[in-house]
Order: sequence, then C-alpha cells, then structure tokens
Amino acid sequence: MFLLPIIIILSVVFYIYYKVAILKTRDRLTQLYFNAKSRICLGSFILFFGINQYRVFQTQISLFIMIVFVVLGVMQIVRGFNESKHYRNEWRRLNPEQ
Repeated sequence: MFLLPIIIILSVVFYIYYKVAILKTRDRLTQLYFNAKSRICLGSFILFFGINQYRVFQTQISLFIMIVFVVLGVMQIVRGFNESKHYRNEWRRLNPEQ
C-alpha cells in the first residue's frame, strides 16, 4: 500500500513547485493562479496525510485528527479549485489571442 505515501510526496513537491513559480513571475494574475494551484496541492497533502495517519495508527485520537485533517484538506482543495477556475477564466478574458 505505497499509494498514499507517493501521493503525499507528490503533493508536497508540486506545492513547492508552485510556490517557487510564484516567485519567478511578475504578473499578478499568474501569481494568483499559481497560488490557487498550490492551495490544491496543500489541501491534497493535508487530506491524504490525515488518511494515512489513521491507516497507520488506527486509534480513536487519530480518528479525530483524521476527521479534522480531511475537513481542512477538502476545504483547501475546493477553495483552490474555485480560485484557479476563476483566475484561468480571467486570464483567458484578458488574453483572447492566446
């Protein structure tokens, strides 16, 4: 069952990638878009980390922690998805030729 640790590592790597990409660009709209994408990666990290911790320990306290992490992770993913969709549409509106 190596799927969860691989997803956790990939989400951390993509989170760092998008945060570095924010520093490399000067366009504010692109920065906001990359921040929304990094929020999705952070949410997936929190979500899968909580699930993995419950799978490893299987205690009542880890169940409560998993529930909190899953709720926070899903909230981050939903907010990041909505923001990235908004900023992608704004970029298309401002750059119709590309």
